[in-house]
Amino acid sequence: MPLASLLRLCLLAALWGGSFLFTRYTVPVLGAVPTAFGRVALAALGLMALLALSRQRPAFQGKLGAVLVLGVVNSGIPFCMFALAARVLPAGYSAMLNATTPLMGVLIGAAVFGERITGAGAAGVLLGMAGVAVLAQAGPVALGAPVLAGIAACLVATACYGLAGFLTRRWVTARGGLDSRLVALGSQWGAVLALAPWAAWQAWSVPGLPAQWAAASVQVWGALAAMGLLCTALAYVLYFRLIADVGPLKALSVTFLVPLFGVAWGWLLLDEAVTGAHAAGGALIALALWLVLRPAPRQR
Repeated sequence: MPLASLLRLCLLAALWGGSFLFTRYTVPVLGAVPTAFGRVALAALGLMALLALSRQRPAFQGKLGAVLVLGVVNSGIPFCMFALAARVLPAGYSAMLNATTPLMGVLIGAAVFGERITGAGAAGVLLGMAGVAVLAQAGPVALGAPVLAGIAACLVATACYGLAGFLTRRWVTARGGLDSRLVALGSQWGAVLALAPWAAWQAWSVPGLPAQWAAASVQVWGALAAMGLLCTALAYVLYFRLIADVGPLKALSVTFLVPLFGVAWGWLLLDEAVTGAHAAGGALIALALWLVLRPAPRQR
């Protein structure tokens, strides 16, 4: 991989790993749904600014409706799930669980879209689930109903990511494709439209929440801005640039690095414990990812 692409890969992993750290800052003050809404709203504004600077017209070629729905699946629901999980799970946990996305893609592809599951894919799924079990059972957080609910929320998020890949192929790629920046922008606006009513309802129904927002520190609002503008808008740009430069398979190798950064940020800035369970569970998940993402052998 060229040095420039390798640097982009590391920056992307650092940004996506950092999103779990920032979520831990914002959710206790702003709430889970408002955090997710603020993230996608800022990301949408950032991507609009990018398109304006590049003087690109937002021509969706009849695919706007599909892209908006993709945004609900690929951003709205997952960001809400990770925000809910941040109430009870350390940032490192969520980052490691996020790495199960390709494994969910294997399962969803086989169960819903008729994709053939290989022996390596099946072994990868089993190893990945074993890694999740090790992290849940032997990790530094006491296992209980709230932690199990948080883990389940993360897995719902990664299932949405896995599903979104197939829906993108069916709704966008198979219909002639669309500029990746427009897919990113449209998807964020789809998430904004889906989350706005829920964020407004929470602001109205939770006593004292607007006052709590008004009293939020600069650090909390800065964390939200970083999530939207850096961990989402800029991260999308980096990711699609990597796909263009080195191909989708090498770009997906960022999945191996995100847990490392997520655990490191949590340890450095939130004083989260790092134990043998992180190493054992992470190793199993990493091996599972290698099995799922490795190139298929060439046929002679």
